[in-house]
Amino acid sequence: MPAESILPPALWLGKPYYSLDAYLKSVYGHKCYKIALDAQMTCPNRDGTLGSRGCLFCSAGGSGEYAVPGDHISQQLAAGLALFGKKQIGQHFIAYFQAYTNTYAPTDKLRSLYVQALEHPEVCGISIATRPDCLPEPVLELLEELRRAYPDKFIWIELGLQTIHEKTARLIRRGYELSCFEVAMGKLRLLGIPSIIHVILGLPGETPEDMRETITYLNSWQPFGVKLQLLHVLEGTDLAVLYRSGAFSALEKEEYLDILVSCLEQLSPDILVHRVTGDGPKKLLIAPAWSSDKRDVLNSLHRKMRLQNTWQGKCYQQHRYREHAWTSPEPDNSRPDNFGPGSSQPVPN
Repeated sequence: MPAESILPPALWLGKPYYSLDAYLKSVYGHKCYKIALDAQMTCPNRDGTLGSRGCLFCSAGGSGEYAVPGDHISQQLAAGLALFGKKQIGQHFIAYFQAYTNTYAPTDKLRSLYVQALEHPEVCGISIATRPDCLPEPVLELLEELRRAYPDKFIWIELGLQTIHEKTARLIRRGYELSCFEVAMGKLRLLGIPSIIHVILGLPGETPEDMRETITYLNSWQPFGVKLQLLHVLEGTDLAVLYRSGAFSALEKEEYLDILVSCLEQLSPDILVHRVTGDGPKKLLIAPAWSSDKRDVLNSLHRKMRLQNTWQGKCYQQHRYREHAWTSPEPDNSRPDNFGPGSSQPVPN
C-alpha cells in the first residue's frame, strides 16, 4: 500500500527527501564535501572494446569536468582541499573517483589509487564511479580487501544504469544489458558494498511512465542511494548532434520538476537521494539553459513538494518489480555493510 500516512522523518532535516547531506550529518555531525578526482581512466565505450564514441550523452572528459588538476590522487586531494580556503567546514571529505570508468584498470593500479585516497586523514571514504560490466572478480576481491583494511572508512560503488529500458539503452550506447547490472548488484550485495545508481531523466523517447518504471525497478533492489540526473545536452557529444537535428527536445523546467516529484514519490524512503538535478559544465552546456541555475532548481523543487504536501516515498509500494535474473545464497551476516563508521546505515523512522 502507498505510504500515505507516513510523514517525512526528522532525520531528513527539513527536506522532502532523504538527502545525502542529511545522512552524512547524521553520521559525522557536520556537512561533508566531495572532492572530484580524475584517475586518468578510460572506458570500454571509448577504447574500442565496445566502441570509440562513448555513450551518446558523455562528454570528452568522461563526466569529470569538475575534477581538480594534479598528476597524482594525493595532489588532487590537496588541491581540492585548498579550494575551500579558510571556509569553516567539517573535517571529513569524500574522495570521488568520477571521470570515466574507475574500475577499468589492472588491480595493482587501482589499489594504489584507492589507497592514496583512503590513507588521507581527512577522507572519510571513497566513492567509485564505474560500469556494471567493469567489476571482474579481481576488482571485487580488491574492494573486499580494502573494505576490511579500512573499517572506519566507507567504499561506495556508483553504477551508471541510466534506464531499465533496453530500447533506450541501445539508443544511448550503454553497452550492456540489464542482466549485467543485476549480476553486478548481486555480487556487491554479497560483499556488503553499498551501491549508488545513476538514473537519467529525460532521455530521448522516454515517457514519464518509463522513468517511473526505472524507479520502481530500483525499489526492488533497495540500493544505498540513487542519483537522479537531468539529461544535459553537452557540446561535442553525439547527443548534441541529435538535439540540433530536432530529433528530441530538452525538458522544460516545470516538466522536469513534475517528473522528478513523481519519481521521488515512488522512491523507497530508505534509499538515499544523492542528486536531484546535476551540474552541466556551463562552457559545454547547450540545453536546457535553465539547469545552469542549480540553486533555483533546488529551491523550486522544495517549494513545489511543499505546496503539493508530498515527499519521497509517499506513493511507494513495497513489492517486487519482478524476479531478478541473478540469484544468490543468503548474504553473510557476519560482514557489516560498509556504509561508514560502524556497521549500519541510519534509516528513517
